[in-house]
Amino acid sequence: MNDVVKMQIGQFSLIYLLLLVVLAIMKKCRINQTKLMIIASIRMTAQLALAGFVLTYIFENPHPAFTIAYLIAMCAFAISRVLAKNRTLNRRFQIIIAASIALSGISVIVFFIGIVVGESLFNPRYVIPIAGMLMGNTMTGATLGVKAFRERLAGQRARIEALLNVGATPEKILLPFVRQALEMALLPTFNAMVGMGIVSLPGMMTGQILSGTLPATAILYQIAIMIAICTVVCLSSFGALYFGYRTLYNRRNQIITTL
Repeated sequence: MNDVVKMQIGQFSLIYLLLLVVLAIMKKCRINQTKLMIIASIRMTAQLALAGFVLTYIFENPHPAFTIAYLIAMCAFAISRVLAKNRTLNRRFQIIIAASIALSGISVIVFFIGIVVGESLFNPRYVIPIAGMLMGNTMTGATLGVKAFRERLAGQRARIEALLNVGATPEKILLPFVRQALEMALLPTFNAMVGMGIVSLPGMMTGQILSGTLPATAILYQIAIMIAICTVVCLSSFGALYFGYRTLYNRRNQIITTL
């Protein structure tokens, strides 16, 4: 009853046949992203295989140093991916983004594991999977939020200049863009929460059920993790945008840097 069906390598390799369907559709629609799809598939496979070996070793040899190192690597990768999409931002804005991701992510992880679950903060079987879900969504939310902020500012440059010329302060001009960008960052999480349980069974809940966990317990964990995801996405995006936009003007209320 509690045994998960183990896939053999031959069975597993059949899943890659589905990519032929994607390739056929892309070719039909003349979407020139074949190289990207192949590279993404290879990287995903290699990264997950490597993660599997590393996690197997950590789970078999649990040590606080391994858990902390893996957590730091997650944060560093999430930060680097967000900053890679926003290379033109000024240095202070980038530091604020990095700090927002790291502080919000670590804070919610500590609260979730230590208080809600009541487990040791160095237990890799709890910390690493949950941290992965939280940091992954944090990365996506922050990327969407900052991207939306930059694109809206770029599209309204003439209007911003006009407002500055009539005496409007940068704070009053930029804050609406921050609010809109924060809404954009949160929207995917809200949509996922609305459809969860009816449209889809989320990955964490599915994994727990497959491993033999009672559905009632799996549901409680899934609700808790979704609320944690919503919180960490909101905190990281808010911190990045609300404090970051202040680096775009000086004390004389002059916008001094571009996106």
